[in-house]
Amino acid sequence: MRALFLAAALALMAWATPARADVQSASASAFTITAEADVAATPEQTYRALTHVNRWWNGAHTYSGDARRLSLDPRAGGCWCERWAGGSVEHMRVVLNMEHEGVRTLRLAGGLGPLQQMGVNAVLTFTVAPAPSGAKITMTYRVTGEPGLALDQIAGPVNGVLMEQFGRLSRYSASGSPD
Repeated sequence: MRALFLAAALALMAWATPARADVQSASASAFTITAEADVAATPEQTYRALTHVNRWWNGAHTYSGDARRLSLDPRAGGCWCERWAGGSVEHMRVVLNMEHEGVRTLRLAGGLGPLQQMGVNAVLTFTVAPAPSGAKITMTYRVTGEPGLALDQIAGPVNGVLMEQFGRLSRYSASGSPD
């Protein structure tokens, strides 16, 4: 039984191995969150998974409560939007979609969740690069605003939500399931 458990644990680790995930810096007026993971999928599969946000984002962290209502148009000016009967929200706007020497970069601007109403400047960048295991996903979220916002006080909770989503993306990229 122990051998079976160990084999299952190793298989899960092979799908998506987080290398780093944390708040890199935080002050009253800014914070930066970064994460990295190696996934057992090609860079093309991983990038395609990234753009299907409705398949890996947790619906508990949406306005409608249903991640299937999310969409992401991965081109400059494209919207990461959510639409439901009686409402809609633009979570972020795509400002860069680029491939250079095998590395794909997707950059979005906007404050997620409660950051939107705080009027912060926020940039979320994903890169997908070739790696020995398949692909390496890197995520960076930089948020700045007025010191009175006490952004250092919310960096931890934002990190918790983003790391959950990043883990779901990593698992979805590798296995086709975010769980």
